[in-house]
Amino acid sequence: MPRSNRPRRNGRSRNPAPRNNAAEPRYEEDWVERARYGVVRLQDAPDGQWHVRKIGVMAAGKTYTCPGCHGVISVGLSHIVAWRADHWSGDEASAAARRHWHERCWSTRSYRY
Repeated sequence: MPRSNRPRRNGRSRNPAPRNNAAEPRYEEDWVERARYGVVRLQDAPDGQWHVRKIGVMAAGKTYTCPGCHGVISVGLSHIVAWRADHWSGDEASAAARRHWHERCWSTRSYRY
């Protein structure tokens, strides 16, 4: 009798040992998260340390106001999201205080306040 190219549908798998998804990290999910939200970098500046994430064109779905030039960051424009890494009241407060910057405004910002 010739072999069939159809997959088996009897519920048995070739690997009888179940995978523990909680114990080992999922590369696919991590990759999707990085592609969607960007990779967080830590930058040192005269005014402290900053977490910086570049938002790509496809992930830029809202309109923001840049704190550097007070201009509009429109939908579909790649930009930078920055928040303090050394915030005095903790990580949750610093993440809540994050700001969206134009890439040029972030790189040429003034440290005088």
